[in-house]
Amino acid sequence: MNNEQKTSKLTLIPLILMIFTSVFGFANMPRAFFLMGYSAIPWYLISAILFFIPYAFMLSEYGAAFKDEKGGIYSWMEKSVGPKYAFVATFMWYASYVVWMVNICSSIWVPLSNAIFGSDKTGEWAFGFLNSTQLLGVLGVLWIIFITVVASKGLDKIKKITSVAGTAVSLLNIVLLIGAIAVLIANKGQVAEPITLNAFVNSPNPSYQSLISVISFMVFAIFAFGGIEAVGGLVDQTENSEKTFPRGVTIAAIVISVGYCVGILMVGLFTNWNDILAGKSVNMANVAYVVMNNLGYQVGTALGLSQAVAVSIGTWIARFTGLSMFLALTGAFFTLAYSPLKQLIEGTPKKMWPGKMGEIEDGMPKNAMWIQCIVVAVIVLLVSFGGEDAQAFFGKLVLMTNVAMTIPYMFIAAAFIKFKNNDSIAKPFEIYKNKKIAAALSILVTVVVGFANFFTIIEPAVNGNIANTIWMIAGPVVFSIVAIVIFNNYAKKNK
Repeated sequence: MNNEQKTSKLTLIPLILMIFTSVFGFANMPRAFFLMGYSAIPWYLISAILFFIPYAFMLSEYGAAFKDEKGGIYSWMEKSVGPKYAFVATFMWYASYVVWMVNICSSIWVPLSNAIFGSDKTGEWAFGFLNSTQLLGVLGVLWIIFITVVASKGLDKIKKITSVAGTAVSLLNIVLLIGAIAVLIANKGQVAEPITLNAFVNSPNPSYQSLISVISFMVFAIFAFGGIEAVGGLVDQTENSEKTFPRGVTIAAIVISVGYCVGILMVGLFTNWNDILAGKSVNMANVAYVVMNNLGYQVGTALGLSQAVAVSIGTWIARFTGLSMFLALTGAFFTLAYSPLKQLIEGTPKKMWPGKMGEIEDGMPKNAMWIQCIVVAVIVLLVSFGGEDAQAFFGKLVLMTNVAMTIPYMFIAAAFIKFKNNDSIAKPFEIYKNKKIAAALSILVTVVVGFANFFTIIEPAVNGNIANTIWMIAGPVVFSIVAIVIFNNYAKKNK
């Protein structure tokens, strides 16, 4: 038994790779360059300094202090503030991941299509009487069933998959780095997008010239760092957790922050914004493939190869990008299919959940995972077979979770003040030794995320789309009400 437990425990590298696949989105770099050019880099640095790194350090302290707790962020907030506070925050956070899964079930086929065909052909896919939207829906249902079957087998299976996924993303970054430097050397130091002081301040994108649009980019940068709290449920499964977990979170946070900034700079070495990204066919969904295709083409051209060979290299690099992003999404999906749910189920009393939903087998909430699978599958089928009304409904669901996904960051950061002031909680690892500094950083992170959310909410209304603003406010409100009702019902029955 002891040996078995040892082999299934997470060590430092698999933990870092799990954090990496949950947080680091390769597509965020080409998207950032597409929206802001080099001027994205200062905003990523500001977001890392004001939000991501202090927040990651807080999670490290929580993780070390509650290393034996199985409920992740729920346990942290419950022990620091109280059960109702913890339940509302964790439930809202969990609900937003269910919608994330629905979204990915249908969109994960885009990178796979790029891997197979070199471009997105999902719009042309059909089978028998199924049109492309319906076929993607059926594939999405098969996908969530496959994920649930494998994930419910335990952490060992997930560890292997996230390690492959983390390695694939790392390779993709190496291709970007080496390719960009190779183009720079072959072009004798000539960069595609000129590096000037002005380029780090002003965006080449005509849509990103106003103060409002620039602030909206800061929101994009903060959200690019989201998701690190999802690995909070892994503390009890980490070897020598009070040392390994904080170290893993700290290393991952620094690597991710630096990685984003270097990656955006690399894109500019071989991509001229006006030549490659100004066309109407380039959008947020396909810009990563456009940029990587261009990298292959520029490498071929810089090496003096023929036009046809350069185009072929571009297509193959776009395919590799599709495969890597498919694997990265798969890795993130495996972690997020069980980690948020595990934190919600394991942290809360078993009696809060009906029937056998609260039972844990082999370290996994298997029954709850199958209920989650059915919920995701039903929403996927409703959206893909329900016509335009269902598509509009899903659009509203995404809007509802946009803000709901990040409000829990504010709950976690705000709870940190009470955590630090509670001397009865043993704290084996402390980065913030001074309580006043800890409180100031806790307030800073809460305010930064609050500001980002406030701006996300009002931006559609400012542009005349009040309905979207209302839906964004509705999300946290609805999820909070549902959580309070569940909690109060439990509290009444078990006074």
